[in-house]
Amino acid sequence: MLNRIKSELLNFGLKFISVNEKIVRMFLETSPSNVNEIVILPAIKNVAKKIVQKLKNKITHGRVYNGFLNGVRVSVIRSQIGCPNVAILMESLKRCKTKAVLRVDVCGGIPDQFNQINIGDIIIPNKVYCDDGVTPHYIRINPSLLNFMEYADSPFGTINNLSIVNKTIPIVKPNEDIKNILLNKARTIIGSSRVKECALWTTDALFCEDFEFIRAMKELKINSIDMESSILLLLSSLFNIKSASILSVSDIPLDPKNDFLKSKEIHPDLEKGIDDSIKILINSLPDIKKIIS
Repeated sequence: MLNRIKSELLNFGLKFISVNEKIVRMFLETSPSNVNEIVILPAIKNVAKKIVQKLKNKITHGRVYNGFLNGVRVSVIRSQIGCPNVAILMESLKRCKTKAVLRVDVCGGIPDQFNQINIGDIIIPNKVYCDDGVTPHYIRINPSLLNFMEYADSPFGTINNLSIVNKTIPIVKPNEDIKNILLNKARTIIGSSRVKECALWTTDALFCEDFEFIRAMKELKINSIDMESSILLLLSSLFNIKSASILSVSDIPLDPKNDFLKSKEIHPDLEKGIDDSIKILINSLPDIKKIIS
């Protein structure tokens, strides 16, 4: 009886709000008006906590932490890990007044003969390979995306004659203005040697970075891996939202000392990299604010 009454009251209330507001309330646990124009989107708890602690005049609305960073009003929302979670948040944010989404988090690094990648280095992707499971669905229902996307042949298409892998990989790019702002600030604050502008591969399979995978990444000249940036950039293009990622290298897959699946130690530069990426982002906010005004 009590559940029936609750259900009737809830349905009565839903009659007075739009579908868009219902979606935002369902996933962000607040109204669209409580989300700011600039949204910072960390995935892991440690990064989210560090950013939220820096907010001035902090106010919490459900999953949304509002406040000021470097004099700029922002919202901080933890996406959780993976493209499905980011896609849900982006669907919510397009129903708010959001104009820019900035992903700050960690990624894996892939050094090669041209780029030495170390723990704590700052990665600012200039293009992202979409090897996630969400992207194909959005392309299917939004064929107009094909007009501005590049494609690459999958390096895994013929391994063991497997037909389950994607034959081609879509490529998306960040907002050029925001990417350049982040790059310039990063090089000014921490120096060029630790700042890498490079390609990034987004995957759903954290535990499948074997020798063949790393070999393929090196052949494609890809120096970083994450689990969220592809769908962020894809949906930003679709929803007319400016976005970019700034990531700190947390591990080096297959490296005996720096692969987090094998190492029993936390690298001393891990926290420094996270702190530096947050510092760079905060210093970039006034310039990012100007390009969305």
